[in-house]
Amino acid sequence: MVEVNWLTALSGGMLIGLSATILLAFDGRIAGISGIINGAIREGRKESWRWFFIIGMLTGGLFYKYFLLPETTVSFSFNPWSMVVGGLLVGFGTKMGNGCTSGHGVCGLGRLSSRSLIAVIIFMTTAIVTVWFTRHLLEL
Repeated sequence: MVEVNWLTALSGGMLIGLSATILLAFDGRIAGISGIINGAIREGRKESWRWFFIIGMLTGGLFYKYFLLPETTVSFSFNPWSMVVGGLLVGFGTKMGNGCTSGHGVCGLGRLSSRSLIAVIIFMTTAIVTVWFTRHLLEL
């Protein structure tokens, strides 16, 4: 059994950075997931690279789960409706912020974009406040 620790997290982060760098270097595209999915849905077959990117992410995750760490189980204690509402809010924020955390955080910061820096500060602040609120205030 492989232990999940800081080294596996670091390796995963490095692979994400490497894939974003390869996409930018060889195709001039930003690896922002929301933009890739939106473009795949809107453009269809004209942008087939987007579908390959999405399929690669999904199959990579399945490969990791079923071949590298099959003993690992994921559990959560949130109400499924709160996850649906949270997902819709993230989608709304992604559209409003003109990009998602992967596009701004991984790619934008790597390109030294001041707009992405502001977006990441807002993302992280919102995440910290949300976690504090759900963990402390809702328990009262």
